[in-house]
Amino acid sequence: MRKYRAAVVVGVVATIAIAAPARAREMVSFPSPYGVGTIVISQSARKLFLVTGPQSAIAYPVAVAKQGKEWSGWAKVDGKYVDPAWSQPESVKRDHPELPDVIAGGSPHNPMGPRAITLDRDEVAIHGTTKMMRASVGTAASYGCIRMYNEDVIDLFDRVSVGAPVVMVQ
Repeated sequence: MRKYRAAVVVGVVATIAIAAPARAREMVSFPSPYGVGTIVISQSARKLFLVTGPQSAIAYPVAVAKQGKEWSGWAKVDGKYVDPAWSQPESVKRDHPELPDVIAGGSPHNPMGPRAITLDRDEVAIHGTTKMMRASVGTAASYGCIRMYNEDVIDLFDRVSVGAPVVMVQ
């Protein structure tokens, strides 16, 4: 197990110091104040941690929001979708007017991939990716969503419930 340390300042995780890089779905040591089932996303580490115990988590590599699109704080899982259709948010439409308004679920061009875990924040989800965008996992590349490898988002999807807490930290 790799070791991750969460520094707590007045009940809020301030940083996560990474001892070594985690591989997809790697069980890691993760001392934290968060309860089992909490999703902790580290913007700086570009990792999503699913807390599995008081000292452990499953770590997944992710793509996080690019500069200017970051968010922080708490959210909750408010939906889970298999092969979701994708409608581009206004911010994407402004930057990429050439994209279609909707890409059908199951399409190889659908940026949501095979699963989407939506959050109670405007137009933010944890989701899969396309073949072309796989290389972005581990970078800051999204418009606010958390992008995962398809095999990892399927794994996470099966482990979390609607209502699960989500926290984005630096």
